[in-house]
Amino acid sequence: MSSAIYTPLVLFVYILAFVTGVPSNLLACYTFIVKVRQRPSPFLLFLLNLTISDLLLLFILPFKIAEAASNMTWPMPLFLCPIVVWVYFCSIYISTLFLTAVSIERYLGVAYPMKYKVSRKTVYTIWICGFIWVFSGLHGSVSLIVITVFPSNESQQDQCYQSFTEEQRNILFPFRIEGSILLFWIPFMITIFCYFNFVRLLLSMPKIGRRRRYRAICLAVATLFNFTLCFVPYNISHIVGFVENKNSRWRVYALLLTTLNASIDPIIFYYSSTAVQKTFLRFLRGVKGKLGMRDENEAEMEISQLSETRTTYNNDRTSV
Repeated sequence: MSSAIYTPLVLFVYILAFVTGVPSNLLACYTFIVKVRQRPSPFLLFLLNLTISDLLLLFILPFKIAEAASNMTWPMPLFLCPIVVWVYFCSIYISTLFLTAVSIERYLGVAYPMKYKVSRKTVYTIWICGFIWVFSGLHGSVSLIVITVFPSNESQQDQCYQSFTEEQRNILFPFRIEGSILLFWIPFMITIFCYFNFVRLLLSMPKIGRRRRYRAICLAVATLFNFTLCFVPYNISHIVGFVENKNSRWRVYALLLTTLNASIDPIIFYYSSTAVQKTFLRFLRGVKGKLGMRDENEAEMEISQLSETRTTYNNDRTSV
């Protein structure tokens, strides 16, 4: 791809992710906060934290948009660069870990429904969520240290985390491999195992309705596909960069896919969560009601029909 297309493509994807991701994630976040306050469960807590992680990445995107609009140079004060880099990359791996936690929750709920329901406790989930945030934050701080303690040469002062000196590469590239293994490849293998067995178990349960089973399998496959598409290319770029001892030119495109995950997750939330759908329909009812575009009874009827058609999964077993 030519350099003439490079910057407009990056700018377009960042703007697209921000415009579509922020409102949809805010809607999902509000819904999960309400549901957690009503009836907290490990599954809902994982979804809530995943949504917050996606929002964190999206709120950093205006800085990345400004960078892309400046032809991939850093137009803001340099002290903001390490902060943006730290938050941006930490949120990526926080999302992968919570996606893995969701897959484990779904698998255990099907494989050991009674035993797991009795043994799981909300307090344990809170500790797990806290560990994910702290562990990912501490691990991502290495990138911040590399930028601040080992600054690049003067010719790179107008860039942010794009070109590195030999000293920086000797620290950063091996660290990327280690972080990728701990924060992605191992969780990715666990996610594949969980969803594979989740689907296998569903197919072996004849008492589950065909429509319910088909919907659950489709959501599991879609989630795994999204996980693979958005995160695998970016983590492969770590391996290639370590071998070549330089950033691959296609790494930025892989990172674009990772960024888009923040706007794709709410789509899966919408199709899998009755609660999110009801919140969305109520929002539309309010907007259209103020504009005089529809009768309120029509929206109530939609919500009622939605509740009847989505009883196949209770809100505590919402899929991602």
